[in-house]
Amino acid sequence: MMTVQGGSAVDFKRLTYFVAVAEELHFGRAATRLGIAQPPLSRQIAQLEAELGVTLFDRSRSAIRRTQAGDALLTRARDILDRMEQAEREVRRIGEGAAGRLRIAFIGSASHGVLPELIREFRNLYPDIELALSAMNNAELKTALIERQIDVAFARPALEDDEIRCFPIHEEPLILAVPAESDLARQDRIALAELKRETFVLYPRRPRPSFADHIIEICKKEGFIPAAEVLAQDYQTAVSLVSVGVGISVVPRSVSQSDRHGVVFRNYEGFNPGTAISFAVRGDNQGVHTRNFQTLAQKFARRVRTDAG
Repeated sequence: MMTVQGGSAVDFKRLTYFVAVAEELHFGRAATRLGIAQPPLSRQIAQLEAELGVTLFDRSRSAIRRTQAGDALLTRARDILDRMEQAEREVRRIGEGAAGRLRIAFIGSASHGVLPELIREFRNLYPDIELALSAMNNAELKTALIERQIDVAFARPALEDDEIRCFPIHEEPLILAVPAESDLARQDRIALAELKRETFVLYPRRPRPSFADHIIEICKKEGFIPAAEVLAQDYQTAVSLVSVGVGISVVPRSVSQSDRHGVVFRNYEGFNPGTAISFAVRGDNQGVHTRNFQTLAQKFARRVRTDAG
């Protein structure tokens, strides 16, 4: 309903009636176009003129013409009805999952492997949905989900909270990232237990416990604690430090999919529990885009498990 000066209200139905008469300049043709009888149409136009306090049509026995006020209202009415139609189409497309926005956040190391594939598949299926992507650590992912700042999250290995639904979509082994100029890069066989004198580049620096503590526990399983530790805030920084010879790092295998100058990736012998990427959403998130993305992620996870088997 449109409010006009003086407090009168003009509804969209009456505007539609007015546009039909203003374009046809004939009540009979306008009534046929609208699928209604002529008398009610005439009454609606008369009521509209009364509410606005203006004459919209000059009427004669042979023809009707728009007044200057009628011309002005026709221009505005067409614009209003067009905008309303556009709004209805947009809202309907969003409700059907064909348009809108989806906010996705992810742990940095998820930018290799499964996440790019999922994003690509989702874009192919829903090209008109805007994807807002951002990298966060696990603590930030958890907070952002709970506070509804994002719609979905990709964590490593998972997010623990009563308000969050989380399931693994990809598991992978751990490997070593070693400086390309080091002796380790030239070895065919590397046993984790033999690396106790090496400097381990661990990440993230905070919050703790974190992936860094996971790697330390793996080392303990092999009977040692790293002789020296250098803490980085994310895996990108950790790999950069490895590239300049600061130390070695234990990383998910998917990280090796991107070449990095000065770094060589190697499998190792020893305890290797691997790591997982998990998909997480709020338990009460019923958004159509979130549901569609979750369905795609679950299908992807099943396909990955089938291929691995």
